[in-house]
Amino acid sequence: MSRKKHKAKQKGVYEMKVLFAIFEAEPFAKSGGLGDVGGALPAYLKKAGCQVRVIMPKYSGIGSIYRDKMRRVAKFQVEVGWRRQYCGLEELEHDGVIYYFIDNEYYFKRDGFYGYYDDGERVAFFARAALESLLYMRDFKPNVIHANDWHTALIPVLLKEICGGLPFYYEMKSVFTIHNLKYQGQYGLAVMDELLGLRGHTAPYEKMGLADGVNFLKGALLYSDAITTVSPAYAQEIQHAYFGEGLDGVLQARAGVLSGILNGLDYELYDPATDRALFANYSSANWANKAVGKRRLQEMLNLPVQADTPLVTMVTRLTEQKGLDLFFHIAEELLAEDLQLVVLGAGEWQYEQHLRWLGSCYPQKFVPCLTFDNDLAMKIYAAGDLLLMPSRYEPCGVTQMIAMRYGNLPVVRETGGLKDTVRPFDEYAKTGTGFSFANYNAHELLFTVKSALHLYGHNRPLWDKLRQSAAEERFSWLDAAQRYVRLYEKIGARA
Repeated sequence: MSRKKHKAKQKGVYEMKVLFAIFEAEPFAKSGGLGDVGGALPAYLKKAGCQVRVIMPKYSGIGSIYRDKMRRVAKFQVEVGWRRQYCGLEELEHDGVIYYFIDNEYYFKRDGFYGYYDDGERVAFFARAALESLLYMRDFKPNVIHANDWHTALIPVLLKEICGGLPFYYEMKSVFTIHNLKYQGQYGLAVMDELLGLRGHTAPYEKMGLADGVNFLKGALLYSDAITTVSPAYAQEIQHAYFGEGLDGVLQARAGVLSGILNGLDYELYDPATDRALFANYSSANWANKAVGKRRLQEMLNLPVQADTPLVTMVTRLTEQKGLDLFFHIAEELLAEDLQLVVLGAGEWQYEQHLRWLGSCYPQKFVPCLTFDNDLAMKIYAAGDLLLMPSRYEPCGVTQMIAMRYGNLPVVRETGGLKDTVRPFDEYAKTGTGFSFANYNAHELLFTVKSALHLYGHNRPLWDKLRQSAAEERFSWLDAAQRYVRLYEKIGARA
């Protein structure tokens, strides 16, 4: 390609305009991996050549350091069924990316982001507000609206059903990313008119209907121009009944526009050489201080200080998805081994109670930390030798990526993003970045952990080689962003 043509192509790519709609984005709001994506991917889409802007709710919990810098762009009324609700549109530039915040204290001045009786109404308001906000954004009319998870699933629906007849929206395309198919937004049929104002629109009833209700995420799957998931393996898995959460048939029908694009990791943010949360910094070029972090964590948690005892870790939400039932089935057999075990996480009551009981039975070997503390999480990643992640399903997962970066070898089930990111130990080739097992079976998990512990205890040079390989593995956000740009171009978005 000539230099002239190359420059023209680059110019065209740069003019691709993307509105990235999401309910969480670090550092403004984060409850999990969705917040990591909202905070990282837009910046890399910009690096990949897009003009990208992010739109999200203005939560009351956003720190004043950011709220005080927001600039009012517009205020207008938004129809939510028969209601007319106030909407403020505020703007803030952060790390070179413009973020828009939808302001409405009735819907968003609350503790937390989800779990309210009126979540259906809140996301309906956000979808209408996001689309109407486009009319007030100076010098920005997107070619693509990229919506994320069920909280924004109504945007592709309303883009075509409500806005499709308006010239301003004619050529806009929509991309929808599934971060976790389990959460879909299911409500009674009354919401079609009560919240969405879609009485008389026959297509949404056909496309969004499921059993005796309405499924917001199903609507996004059928109205979006392209669908993505956050790992290639998960894109394949959800087309089968075991992983499909009742929507496998819909996903099979839309397989032609479904693809998996692996999430990345911010290697500047997650860097043991500079991480201020650690007891002592280290790098893959000099591991000496990793042992310091292990000793200090043992002291902090009142575990015996034993440098050569393998420290097995879990950093997880305490939910069924994360394979806690497998862990509990073999926990006592596991704790009979020569190891120490630390679990950090919060979640379902029965799991927290079981962890407390194990802690009382094995006070010299097992410490449950039933909270979520990010600084403590980083100390655990850095101190650990093995990280357990036996998920029933895992759309992508960031925990295993962080663990590898910090030299904490993951033990994972071969599912979703875990399968796509962890190269299992090959005892013949002497390669790998972790350990894995295929079936959702507790004793496969136990056998895999025991095999890893045997390697740790009997072949430390090979262990160190695997640790080095894991720490040097890279999952690039820029690579993910470039794949999204190619997808935007593929669906005919005009730059």
